[in-house]
Amino acid sequence: MNAGPIEAIERLLAASEDADDVLRGAVAALVTDSEIVWAGIGFLEDGTLTLGPTTGDPDETRRTRVLIEFQGSTVGELWADGNSDRALLERVASLIAPQVLIGWDTGGEAWDP
Repeated sequence: MNAGPIEAIERLLAASEDADDVLRGAVAALVTDSEIVWAGIGFLEDGTLTLGPTTGDPDETRRTRVLIEFQGSTVGELWADGNSDRALLERVASLIAPQVLIGWDTGGEAWDP
């Protein structure tokens, strides 16, 4: 597992209380991994995933999806395109779960940073 994105996300979590900043920074940190070309977060709202922050160039043919859970409830999904390390994505999902919960209820509006 490439520890670079994890360390970057841990620094973001320590430095910022703003969920939007953390989530935008998390997808950006994932794309710094040479194996990941695109990353995005989907917020689960009323049983539907709503695309939130993304970065990179999508390649849906190589997409890995990992559930983001907060206290036993699914609040979203973390998506990464490329040759992503599932363990890395699962660790990132657990780190950002509280911020996804905060950004989760978009009230039906498209996510706008």
